[in-house]
Amino acid sequence: MSGEGSVGVLLVCMGNICRSPMAEGVLRHRLAGLERPLPVRVDSAGTHGYHRNAAPDPRAQAAMRRRGIEIADLRARKVVHEDLQRFDLILAMDEDNLAFLQAMAGDSMADRLRLFMDFAPQARSRIVPDPYYGGNSGFERVLDLIEEANTGLLEDLARRAGRPGPPAR
Repeated sequence: MSGEGSVGVLLVCMGNICRSPMAEGVLRHRLAGLERPLPVRVDSAGTHGYHRNAAPDPRAQAAMRRRGIEIADLRARKVVHEDLQRFDLILAMDEDNLAFLQAMAGDSMADRLRLFMDFAPQARSRIVPDPYYGGNSGFERVLDLIEEANTGLLEDLARRAGRPGPPAR
């Protein structure tokens, strides 16, 4: 569990170079812009170690920069068992990554594992699709979904911090 009253949020995709670092960047940006800070620790990881220590995909970085967010300093890493203890919310970008995390965690930690898009119940998609093999427009669509889910996630984090309603910006 997170220490010092903070909530730990881990965002997870397969390689940790597209979706999860984009989601981490958006969440960090939105948290930094809050009028009243929330006690939240944010990180991202991948279920596979294909890109260990790599910077986010250049297309992900470009899409983020177009929205005023820099993620070039993030580095890919693989999710490890200790993450299951350190984070209160472990949010997968799709069902395959959620299943991987569920198998890794077992039943005892199932309440910490969710789909990221669960925080956007009105969205047409229940997953954040992997834009890696597509064009630049895929990264923009992913960012739209990430921003939509982050709105609901911030509301949830505000409730956890004892602040009902959407957090002030």
